[in-house]
Amino acid sequence: MTSRLFPTLILIAVILSACAPSAASPTVDVNALSTQAYETAFAAIQPTATLAPTDTPIPEPTAIRTPPALPATFIASQLNPLDTPHTYVQDACRYLYDKWNSNNATPGTIVMVVMLHGIKQSAADVTANDISVQDFRQMMNDLKEQGFEAINATQMADFLDHNAKIPMRSVLLIQDDRRTGENFNEHFRPYHDQWGWPVVNSWISAEDGPRALALQDNIALEAEGWVDHQSHGYIHNINMSDDSTDEFIKTEFEKSIADLQTNFNKTPVAIIWPGGSFGVRPVQFARQYGFRIGFTINPRGPVMYNWIPLADQPDPARPAYLPEGYVNDPRMVIPRYWPYQVQSSLDTVRNIGKEAAAYAEGNKATELEYYDIMCAPTLGQIP
Repeated sequence: MTSRLFPTLILIAVILSACAPSAASPTVDVNALSTQAYETAFAAIQPTATLAPTDTPIPEPTAIRTPPALPATFIASQLNPLDTPHTYVQDACRYLYDKWNSNNATPGTIVMVVMLHGIKQSAADVTANDISVQDFRQMMNDLKEQGFEAINATQMADFLDHNAKIPMRSVLLIQDDRRTGENFNEHFRPYHDQWGWPVVNSWISAEDGPRALALQDNIALEAEGWVDHQSHGYIHNINMSDDSTDEFIKTEFEKSIADLQTNFNKTPVAIIWPGGSFGVRPVQFARQYGFRIGFTINPRGPVMYNWIPLADQPDPARPAYLPEGYVNDPRMVIPRYWPYQVQSSLDTVRNIGKEAAAYAEGNKATELEYYDIMCAPTLGQIP
């Protein structure tokens, strides 16, 4: 700009000097000439075309998406009113990710846990906790006909922890107490050979006479892979509770774990509570020793991922059922059915699973919208 202005000013000076009055010239308006000269000079150095100023685009504000309210926990009307579903997954995003992951169990997948004690050849020998061979076979056939498939303890733990894929209708068969190889070969092997069904044995580790008689056969069955030995305590006949000493609880767990590691080459994932007793401190110790699931003898109902029916208060109509909710760890106090309840409960269990599936499907869009807004930025899209 300066290089162009300097010659122009020189031109103006020349013009002015030329316009200065002389003795023979008529009078000239110098101010008018100056003004005209400056206008001419500055017009020459202006751009030939003046562009209209353009407005800087203002970005549209990003709409803030409000996440919808998540639906309430599914309630099964078939349960006793005091047996209410307890959840345990605190992170809503993680829960939804596991629930709707297509690689995992389908919503409505349900597990019926069945506890077995004595299986008696004669109905005349059956006591309150036993079942006859005839009724046992009928129970197994009923389960199969209703679409159930058996799983083991690790599958159960994976399902409850992460919604790992298992059959839509699953059954966990638990043969309580130490049993001989003959017991498993006679009663359970036919269903393993025909259907591939495993069975869990709640193994008592106390080093006494009956243990020695059963040990070698059970080691062989564990090695075959279909008898799944889990902890039933060490002494077993003395229950663990909040009144137990720390030393007693530690002994029950440590000696049982050591036995299973030494003889069965495994670390147990399940504690089948001796006598069905438990407590806050025993549950906390069990977690410290790595147990992932625990079982009571309270037949409250089936279980699903993040959904375990428990009671928070005593029930005068069922005084033998200890309330479990106060331990605040539902996976460690899972309910079980007695075998004589299985046949009459099959329709209830199936319907709970079907209704839970329908409830989940009805809320799927809401839950996925919540996930997309609140969870996807961190966890990514659900597979």
